[in-house]
Amino acid sequence: MAHQVNLEYLSRVVFDVKDFLYPDSVVGTDSHTTMVNGLGILGWGVGGIETEAVMLGLPVALTLPEVVGCQLTGSASPLATSIDVVLSITKQLRQAGVSGKFVEFFGPGVSQLSIGDRTTIANMCPEYGAILSFFPIDNVTLKHLKHTGFDETRLKLMETYLKTVKLLRSYELSTEEPEYSQVICINLGSIMPYVSGPKRAQDRVAVTNMKSDFQACLNEKAGFKGFQIPAERQRDVVPVEYEGNEYKLAHGSVVIAAVISCTNNCNPSVMLGAGLLAKKAIEAGLTVKPYIRTSLSPGSGMVTHYLTSSGVLPYLNKLGFEVVGYGCSTCVGNTAPLPETIQNAIVQGDLVACGVLSGNKNFEGRLCSCICANYLASPPLVVAYAIAGTVNIDFQTEPLGVSPDGKRIFLHDIWPTREELQQVEEEFVISSMFKELKGKMEKGNKRWNSLEAPESVLFTWDWKSTYIRCPSFFDKLTKDPLPPQCIENAHVLLFLGDSVTTDHISPAGSIARGSAAARYLTNKGLTPREFNSYGARRGNDAVMTRGTFANIKLFNKFIGKPAPKTIHFPTGQTLDVFDAAELYRKENIPLIILAGKKYGLGSSRDWAAKGPFLLGVKAVIAESYEKIHKSHLIGMGIAPLQFLPEENATFWGLTGKEQFSISFPHELSPGISLDVKTNTGKVFHVVAAFDSDMDITLYKHGGILNYMVRRLL
Repeated sequence: MAHQVNLEYLSRVVFDVKDFLYPDSVVGTDSHTTMVNGLGILGWGVGGIETEAVMLGLPVALTLPEVVGCQLTGSASPLATSIDVVLSITKQLRQAGVSGKFVEFFGPGVSQLSIGDRTTIANMCPEYGAILSFFPIDNVTLKHLKHTGFDETRLKLMETYLKTVKLLRSYELSTEEPEYSQVICINLGSIMPYVSGPKRAQDRVAVTNMKSDFQACLNEKAGFKGFQIPAERQRDVVPVEYEGNEYKLAHGSVVIAAVISCTNNCNPSVMLGAGLLAKKAIEAGLTVKPYIRTSLSPGSGMVTHYLTSSGVLPYLNKLGFEVVGYGCSTCVGNTAPLPETIQNAIVQGDLVACGVLSGNKNFEGRLCSCICANYLASPPLVVAYAIAGTVNIDFQTEPLGVSPDGKRIFLHDIWPTREELQQVEEEFVISSMFKELKGKMEKGNKRWNSLEAPESVLFTWDWKSTYIRCPSFFDKLTKDPLPPQCIENAHVLLFLGDSVTTDHISPAGSIARGSAAARYLTNKGLTPREFNSYGARRGNDAVMTRGTFANIKLFNKFIGKPAPKTIHFPTGQTLDVFDAAELYRKENIPLIILAGKKYGLGSSRDWAAKGPFLLGVKAVIAESYEKIHKSHLIGMGIAPLQFLPEENATFWGLTGKEQFSISFPHELSPGISLDVKTNTGKVFHVVAAFDSDMDITLYKHGGILNYMVRRLL
């Protein structure tokens, strides 16, 4: 919830330090830090690797990026929520190729967006690859600050300063538009209600086309959208008994429905929309099937406050959407397990079961290993699909359910109007709520303050702990940096394709019982109920290393199907990735990874670089990289190498079974060409994908942490 606290409490917009005024900015450790750009504060997220370096005195380095202007015009449909706008913009920006760039919004359409709308859009940066998406300060921003407790004197000073330095924008005046490296135009009037999925955030589906699109996904070849279900099996129904009643599961059945913290809870209109829809649904006699895992995890206590004060929270509770906590939950697999009978029915029937969530990440298998299709939707639509119990529905022609008196209830019967939402928002989302929250923040939390903490300068490791362990990053640290080491006769640990995400690489979600991490915890005396999640155990490198590349949806070309497995070529054994890497380590054999386009797509998760480093990976050869992940690889001393344009592993006829030798000159430079030789006699060139001299310095030192420790020594 750190990003939520940034918005509601920490943000200053303009700092006043001893009568010196300057703009607010923030660099955070959370991928949702970009949310604060909706308030006119320049901010972006970095991973734990950069953060640890900053704590040791190293500045954050950033190559000056291109700035892409996104012009918004027109007005959105009354049925379109900010999430519909977000998903539409996400797709168009992803298609435009804004990875590694700044995006700034301008045009008359911006003034129609509330601060909640803007922060929701800015928060989706990781999904379309931008470093940040910035909304310059305007009168809407100043009005929002007034409502959230900024005093008049401070606001007047801020406004005067912003006008003087020309940072206060009027979106209606085209003469104020700056020059951009590139301009993308989006007409808000063309945006209709959408969901996104079933596997990637950029794959939008109009709600009106949801049923036909899902059926097409069943038919399509297995891939980013397809599930390749034979036609004769697409109507399969699996009966299941739960709590004394019999239900029927089929392809498209919703088994998880979650309104979660990471994207939408900064926007009162969509949260209140979900509450009002729930109220109308209960009044119409509609219910949610009890086996569906429903949950509500707000981004802050303020959300719970206005849902309670507006009177809608009890209706959400009646449908099963009860507050389960504050912070990441279902989105990263931190959810209560599905009932065993439901899981068994899904697995035995080989069903394409579905999760619907109001977040910004829906990578396959992320919510639960047995759920293949995950859709991102606005909070009201999450509630609607939970009531329907399936995504295989046409809301225009099919009812959500039937009332006790036999009346068919359609979505349009219970969908709240914009007027209803505005009335409730004005009445309950008021400045007093922000003042109350700030008062609580200033008083502090007695329980937190009463926690015992050691007074020693150095951290006191508990060597029995399975949660926090002294990491092994510095085990082989030398006082002086070594020259770039050539990689000799390396084996390929994994042979991957396009769009490998940080979810595929980095541990996330629950710890599978048969995994290498589970075996480690079992040997420590823990039972499966005590395994918890990878997120909870991120302080234990032994667990996290064993979870690296343990995603069940990982497609390694050596295996030929989704599985967290690889081949140890000296013995020919098919093993868990960690077990194979351990054998290579004992044999002193270096490792590389072969990959396609957009390697490292997704959240800026530092364990996606730390994990491969601890597995013994020395280099990755890919067609292209997600910029943030590439910097993380460099930060751990892993060389990011790139095939030349129009070349890839297929172009060179590589099978991945070869052994690779890569020569590094003593003096490296950004973009230098390197020779790669295989034991089969092939030789080809790759580019060392370093962006700056600082990248090279960090790589030579074996990563950021080694560099900083040597400086301290």
